[in-house]
Amino acid sequence: MKKTLKITFILLACTCLYFSVGCNNQAKSQTVNLNISAAASLKDSLEEVKKIYEAENSKISLTINYGSSGALQQQIEHGADVDMFLSAAPKQMNALENKDLLLKDSRKDLLLNEIVLIVHKDNSFISSFSDLTLDKASHIALGEPKSVPVGEYAEEVLKSLGILDVIKSKAVYGKDVKEVLTWVETGNADAGIVYGTDEKVSTKVKVIATASSDSHKPVTYPIAILKASKKTDAAKEFMNFLNSEKAKNTFEKYGFKTTLK
Repeated sequence: MKKTLKITFILLACTCLYFSVGCNNQAKSQTVNLNISAAASLKDSLEEVKKIYEAENSKISLTINYGSSGALQQQIEHGADVDMFLSAAPKQMNALENKDLLLKDSRKDLLLNEIVLIVHKDNSFISSFSDLTLDKASHIALGEPKSVPVGEYAEEVLKSLGILDVIKSKAVYGKDVKEVLTWVETGNADAGIVYGTDEKVSTKVKVIATASSDSHKPVTYPIAILKASKKTDAAKEFMNFLNSEKAKNTFEKYGFKTTLK
């Protein structure tokens, strides 16, 4: 009887060990999914970066939610499951940092952009920012300044030129920079103010003026890992990749300037 019990105990122990090892190996082989919230203006470049990264890192997948930086900031503050945030301006990242929602020392400035005035490629009556005051220019597409960084930058430019009040009466406000671009592409707006990188991915618009760098705050894209993330190791790995030559070259191809060393 004792011998039978001993054999049964050994078999049970071996079985538990087998399943324990199997479960551990399975856990190690599982793919880690990073949830990333990113400014809409990053969509084209970041999707290409994502393909490159996932092709080289089979154990990490990226799910990217694009939108206006202000809307993404609000989602994070309300508890959205986000591991990393890429904002189109420091303002939204500052708000999260002030609420102690960022992982300590993870915040970095990733990219730089510029502000441009665009029109449909067939438009011939607008050739400068000052032409926005013409009666012909009746619909000017801007980002919503309270939640869309490009809208705030645009207002700074127009204010520096002394034409903000005139343009406000003609403005139509988009929920993000991609909507501003679409309105100009479709002719629903006579002109729009977007990032230089947005024009580069469109065949339907052209840049007619680039805002002077002293007419607005620097267009800086900060990145940070969220303090609530349970996947900080994977997030740090991806952030390291964003500092690689492959990532830098991809961003620069789309018109961004890189800042990470």
